[in-house]
Amino acid sequence: MQETIATDPETVPARSATDTVFALLFSISIAHMLNDTIQALLPSIYPILKSSYQLSFTQLGMITFTFQLTASLLQPVVGLITDKRPMPFSLPIGMTFTLIGLICLANSTSFATILMSAAAIGTGSAVFHPEASRIAYMAAGKRRGLAQSLFQVGGNAGSAIGPLLAALIIVPHGQRSILAFSAVALLGVVILTLVGRWQGRNFHRMRPKAARSNSGATFSKRTVTIALAVLVALTFSKYVYLASLTSYYTFYLIDRFHVSVQESQYYLFVLLAAVAVGTIVGGPVGDRIGRKRVIWASILGVAPFSLLLPHVGLGMTAFLTVIIGLVLASAFSAILVYAQELLPGKVGMIAGLFFGLAFGIAGIGSAVLGNVADHHGINFVFQICAYLPLIGILTIFLPDIETEKD
Repeated sequence: MQETIATDPETVPARSATDTVFALLFSISIAHMLNDTIQALLPSIYPILKSSYQLSFTQLGMITFTFQLTASLLQPVVGLITDKRPMPFSLPIGMTFTLIGLICLANSTSFATILMSAAAIGTGSAVFHPEASRIAYMAAGKRRGLAQSLFQVGGNAGSAIGPLLAALIIVPHGQRSILAFSAVALLGVVILTLVGRWQGRNFHRMRPKAARSNSGATFSKRTVTIALAVLVALTFSKYVYLASLTSYYTFYLIDRFHVSVQESQYYLFVLLAAVAVGTIVGGPVGDRIGRKRVIWASILGVAPFSLLLPHVGLGMTAFLTVIIGLVLASAFSAILVYAQELLPGKVGMIAGLFFGLAFGIAGIGSAVLGNVADHHGINFVFQICAYLPLIGILTIFLPDIETEKD
């Protein structure tokens, strides 16, 4: 059942726990966009940081590693704690950490202070993602796939907008212009404060009758273990490959096709915009045809395009990355909702685990790939990463846990 979208999520009227509260979903999606716009600024300004501080690819990988590792270690902890003791106003607090990291990044004068800024931004992300995902689950009603896609697409849109804004604002005006994005973080604090008030009044939505009928108690320990192991492997495949694109795509274009730094940001924007569009598809399609089918298509289906990518010209590279972004992006919402339906009593922990896993894998992958690029060249990185989507064949071992859809 759809409803008129309120500008203030506090004003959303109380309703059945099986109804989808679109006002909240759009509010949390917008907050996700603001949060990830800020986070996307970090890899987007790598070319500036590399030239300004004479950094190696390994050091750039360590910046990503610091940001991603901070987020990955804290997210499952935050999710586990808030499953037991919900904290509605943790969201604006998390955004405040992101704001602090942003200000520190604008004023950084050394590699060490850049790492500290990355850690603060990662802390903000660790607090934001599991609790925001819980709100998407609360507001979803029966349409959990759609809810997660709406939530995810906000983040993907922010990740796409970040490089574009970096190209238009930071590249021409320098590192200090990052301070202009403080207004984005402050807007996020305001929205998340209002969302937190709604959350505090609606915890009854976490256990609707429809959710209890699909209880995780019906799944054996062996089924849960196999499913989680496969999902971890698929998440590894997706996020290491994405790390090669988001962290090093601009350098790949500059090195192989001799485009300018500013041009490379536009290509990165196109890639990330495709990821944003693909994200919104995965959830509702999974609601209709099943999460496992979406996971099959979105990870293994990328392999033909990833294998071709290192061997084509600039125009075809841009085209293939759009296809890759569209297809690959649909996986995460399906993976996350599949896991939450497997263990429905641990929504926050599962969200924290998989968001944290995604961040941690991407961080480690970025650091390792940066070292490989230093020793063997950036083109070699793209050649070896092209095989990662083949891990999608492991989906064959994913148990069929889904029940008939309403």
